[in-house]
Amino acid sequence: MTTSRRRFLQSTLGASAVLSAQATMPQLLARTALAAGRSSARATDDVLVVVQLSGGNDGLNTVIPYADSLYGKNRLELKIDQTSVLKLDDEIGLHPSLKGFVKLAEAGRWSVVQGVGYPNPDRSHFSSMDIWHTAERTAEKQRDGWLGRSLDRFAAASGKPALRDTPALHLGGGPLPLALVSRTQPVPSIESLDGFRLRGERGLANEALPTLAAAPRSGESDMLAFLQRTTLDAYAASARVQEVLKAETSATTYPAHRLAGKLANIAKLIDAGLETRVYYVSLDGFDTHANQRQTHAALLTELSESVAAFVNDLESRGQLSRTCVLMFSEFGRRVKENASLGTDHGAAAPLFLAGGGLRKSIIGKHPRLDDLDKEGDLKFHTDFRSVYASILQQRLRLPAEQVLGAKYEPAELFA
Repeated sequence: MTTSRRRFLQSTLGASAVLSAQATMPQLLARTALAAGRSSARATDDVLVVVQLSGGNDGLNTVIPYADSLYGKNRLELKIDQTSVLKLDDEIGLHPSLKGFVKLAEAGRWSVVQGVGYPNPDRSHFSSMDIWHTAERTAEKQRDGWLGRSLDRFAAASGKPALRDTPALHLGGGPLPLALVSRTQPVPSIESLDGFRLRGERGLANEALPTLAAAPRSGESDMLAFLQRTTLDAYAASARVQEVLKAETSATTYPAHRLAGKLANIAKLIDAGLETRVYYVSLDGFDTHANQRQTHAALLTELSESVAAFVNDLESRGQLSRTCVLMFSEFGRRVKENASLGTDHGAAAPLFLAGGGLRKSIIGKHPRLDDLDKEGDLKFHTDFRSVYASILQQRLRLPAEQVLGAKYEPAELFA
């Protein structure tokens, strides 16, 4: 897949379809019947749920080195008072909005991996996110995503051109995340699981899409073939998803957050036994250059409460042991606050895991505040691709080196 094809698929109906169940056609009906008639046996393979914290989360006010005097000296206005910090040990604690994470940690269902980043960090949102999505540092190599390559591996191992259910699902508006772009497996991007309309980027009429999907192919266009298959998969996925959501209710009470609503639906889909191995959602708003305190607190509250409810729901369903939640941001923030009561783009930051089989709550040391890089940022000590390698090998059962394109020592994340 070329870079231009990848960008095209991200921005057009083929890879970023908002699903609709309104259209009908023979191929669609046949594919939907196949999905609805699948075995009722519950899936047992591990599932990865990715929560992308878009904008660059301020890791220093998320995982707080409250015992270090340099923290308060650099955060005169934004510092979190020691009496409010949710202490994890004698050195670090969590932002007071992360009470849900503390409860998960006490139950062995949550971990923080500290000091995560990569060499020569890029502080551009777009470039840095591309690096995280592709696990590649060189822009010319960014043809598909690390999860997209994983989907290709799943398909190759199954011996089938495509799984009966979509192999991955993105819940959110906008284009498909680059991380999910695959050479062989179309991935639907669902803006709403309740409202169904399949739209094109340029306002293509809903009625025209089934015609595009069902049009005969003469072999003249590999791109058209890919788009046709993607559109059919999107319609079939919509029917399968709706079948699950209409037939199932949750005993868990979720908070009234948008992220919580997405995770509640993911819990239902996991419990329904779909073959889907990867779910992807985003929480936006972490680019806190000004007036950070209240905005950051609200975002962390949404994240913590939503993920805690999700984990509790999965545990009550007996699905937690096979589910891993990865929460990451493209970079952290500058150690020193700015004059606008915010923080600017930084480098190393913590990432979070939730689910079953975690090794311990705190992984790695907090980066030192008296040993910053030349830009005034925290130095990383754990390459994010080492985290990926551990997830690939220990949870998704895939050869990490083949997916990532290089050998990275897996981080010690799981028991």
